[in-house]
Amino acid sequence: MTATTMAAPALRRRSAMTQLIITELKLFTRGRAAVGLLAGGGFPLLLMIIFGSIHSFNTPVAKYGGLTTLDVYVPILLVFAMGLLSLIAMPATLAGYRELGYLRRLKTTPAGPVRVLVAELTVKLVVTAAIVIVLLAVASGGYGVAAPRQLGGFLVTGVVSAAALMAAGLFISAVASSAGVARGIGAVFFYLMMFFAGLWLPIQNMPTVLQHISHATPLGAAVPALQDATQGQWPSWLQLVTMAAYAVAFGLAAVRFFRWE
Repeated sequence: MTATTMAAPALRRRSAMTQLIITELKLFTRGRAAVGLLAGGGFPLLLMIIFGSIHSFNTPVAKYGGLTTLDVYVPILLVFAMGLLSLIAMPATLAGYRELGYLRRLKTTPAGPVRVLVAELTVKLVVTAAIVIVLLAVASGGYGVAAPRQLGGFLVTGVVSAAALMAAGLFISAVASSAGVARGIGAVFFYLMMFFAGLWLPIQNMPTVLQHISHATPLGAAVPALQDATQGQWPSWLQLVTMAAYAVAFGLAAVRFFRWE
């Protein structure tokens, strides 16, 4: 058996995986999924434009260590976009596939349902990265918000926080019986996490007890970590470990409870 013959199956698998990712991306940009795409990118961008247009949001605040309110809200809006895609859009898609019997039928094909999960995660990661880049570009170029000075720490925080959110999304997909139920559970997760991320009340303005609770949540750890990296500091290892722990816990729970049919 030649090396070319041995490599052929691997090449076919890669080609099939690539095609599946492209198909998932096309599906994500159409129909109801397109609404999720617009919400995931458009709504945080709209909020940033609104906040950036408010004069008081561009004035340094002593309580924020000399940062402006817009500086404080940029990482919140970044995790807002990540949360929408991971906790609402992705679970609804995967639960919908189960509801329609797609996952069950894929078990009988060479592609297999696991590749669908990989393709869905890949698409959401790519789209999330693109939205984050756009939001940072608008914040920096349009409103003078500082670009991340500790780029390595910023990237590590982004990856770990995305892992925690997508693991939570997979867990929702695992336990939801339908796309509608997945959207409902995802919305509860999303708004609860966003509260502790500081969307309605910045973490610095929360009572001490709520601040401690916030720091123990995935996005409550992600927001200050992103802020630290933006200001040139490496994120706290406690923040990174907190997000990683949620990623592992939700990931293991998703594997344990995921139903293919």
